[in-house]
Amino acid sequence: MPTAYLALGSNLGGREANLRRALKLLAEQVTMDGVSCLYETEPVGYPEQPRFLNAVCRIITELAPGELLSLARGIEARLGRRPSFRNAPRPIDIDILLYDDLVMDDPELTVPHPRLQERAFVLVPLAELAPDVVHPTLGAKIEELAQRVGSQGVTLYKKDWCLFDSGVHLPSRETK
Repeated sequence: MPTAYLALGSNLGGREANLRRALKLLAEQVTMDGVSCLYETEPVGYPEQPRFLNAVCRIITELAPGELLSLARGIEARLGRRPSFRNAPRPIDIDILLYDDLVMDDPELTVPHPRLQERAFVLVPLAELAPDVVHPTLGAKIEELAQRVGSQGVTLYKKDWCLFDSGVHLPSRETK
């Protein structure tokens, strides 16, 4: 079954609780295989907004990329995300970063994520889970891409925000 990496971010409401709820809803539909530490990050593209909490999860799924995108959008809607302008504040954002070594450019979905290699808030947590995974179009390891971008604007927020259960990182208790 394919392995995919998803970025999760939140900067409205109970940020950590929003991320936990998103992970739990994802885990109802896919196999959760790992979750990064939690990072607090500067907003990108629209700086006049609250800071984000970001993480990356690794999943194993039978869902096709388009189906996974539909699942992510459904979870975003369920958790209160409403259509707005690009880079607007949001209670939850879920992006597909990588889906095995698939390369696709569709009007609805581009994989790998087209700005993955530019974003420390994605690369730092992704490098925790997939340092040796090779970006399918750039030919560089994720760890190398993370080193190139650096970690400016990305601060470790919490290491143990998820607990291991049967060898899998899963969300732990709800906190504010």
